[in-house]
Amino acid sequence: MLTPEAVLKTSGHVDKFADFMVKDVKSGECFRADHLLKAHLQKMMSDKKGAAEKKMEMEKVITQLDNYNQEQLADLFVNYNVKSPLTGNDLTAPVSFNLMFKTSIGPGGNMAGYLRPETAQGIFLNFKRLLEFNQGKLPFAAAQIGNSFRNEISPRSGLIRVREFTMAEIEHFVDPREKCHPKFQNVADLRILLYSSKAQTSGEPARVMCLGDAVEQGVINNSVLGYFIGRIYLYLIKVGISPEKLRFRQHMENEMAHYACDCWDAETKTSYGWIEIVGCADRSCYDLSCHARATKVPLVAEKLLKEPRIANVVQFEANKGAIGKAYKKDAKLVLEYLAICDECYISEMETQLNEKGEFTIETEGKTFQVTKDMVGVKRFQKTLHGKSSSL
Repeated sequence: MLTPEAVLKTSGHVDKFADFMVKDVKSGECFRADHLLKAHLQKMMSDKKGAAEKKMEMEKVITQLDNYNQEQLADLFVNYNVKSPLTGNDLTAPVSFNLMFKTSIGPGGNMAGYLRPETAQGIFLNFKRLLEFNQGKLPFAAAQIGNSFRNEISPRSGLIRVREFTMAEIEHFVDPREKCHPKFQNVADLRILLYSSKAQTSGEPARVMCLGDAVEQGVINNSVLGYFIGRIYLYLIKVGISPEKLRFRQHMENEMAHYACDCWDAETKTSYGWIEIVGCADRSCYDLSCHARATKVPLVAEKLLKEPRIANVVQFEANKGAIGKAYKKDAKLVLEYLAICDECYISEMETQLNEKGEFTIETEGKTFQVTKDMVGVKRFQKTLHGKSSSL
């Protein structure tokens, strides 16, 4: 349950696992910004004298609440004159608050660590061993159950939002170039209430769709994700949740976790409103790529090819002279880091190079600025004959 800071720094949790918080300027009482704004707007909407047009506007704000960034939230607090519900005092502007419990590991207290916010990172760190257990073949899955901890800004609603809870996670690893599940047809005809990101941002209601149609139309990213949404649905129905009180809601762009390229929450209608009970995310190769760059150990699976295949290759092309001149004995660290990077990361850093002329890397506890004169991006094709590697 104790996780070294380096692991969660690499996974992005140290920098990005956060919610927005506001404080009472006099008492110092803290509130989660989106929850407080929602409660304030709902109270305003309950006023029978309120204009219908204004209520519709507030309803739209509530629908898109998870999609607002820090600046947009600050503007909404000003526009709707939100005050502390306890004292009526003014509130600070929203600030980002990391949701992990920080601690120190060891008798000297020199190693920083956190109580784990999720169980999944242990699975990613053990990917190579798990792959060996599966004889080096994809797909395979691993499950883990145990306690997780989140330093919630405002725990509430009984057991729904607490700081310590039991979490069960399954990570299903597939070839990212072949996100097709062989058993998808078993669930393709299920009719499920889906609330897409597009519907939320445009003010449209959730609608019932066949999973097959949702995947075909691109509402759900791929059939692997669609298959597990179907299996989750069948499980929840089996344990007694009414289909009329069950929906899958897609995360909006600003709401999407830093590690996900698509994510759907199974939500059930309760006395507290729609509450998330299961999350189903396509994490792509984000986690394995991050840990591979940090450890310089390729976290990949290989498969035999039946016939040669042309592959598009994207690599950093390092200027060893420029890097050596800038970083002397640390140049090797930079070169090793650049050599292990995957296509997604390279493309992202290439954008930063074009826009800012540089990007930052962190390796072995050190930070380096990589500039345009130090690195370029090389794209080429090569023929694969025997094996193909994939994250």
